[in-house]
Amino acid sequence: MKSTSPRSFRANLKDYMNMAEIKPIRIQKREGNACVLMSEEYYEGLLREITSLQKSLLSANQAVKGEVTEYKLNDKDRLKRFSK
Repeated sequence: MKSTSPRSFRANLKDYMNMAEIKPIRIQKREGNACVLMSEEYYEGLLREITSLQKSLLSANQAVKGEVTEYKLNDKDRLKRFSK
């Protein structure tokens, strides 16, 4: 990830915004605090990935606790919940 200072970022805002469309940019202050500039598409991808990982973790946790329902292939009863 490319890193820059706030001063350089302000001076070259347009260039950094164009670069952030491809790859996130880290803006590092002298005090150690940092911000990251990224495209909306990249950010939304991160949110989707987090949601997917959370669902996987919840499912795994339910399986460990035994909170699962077993269904057999060709079991017509499992489709009853979808009928009106």
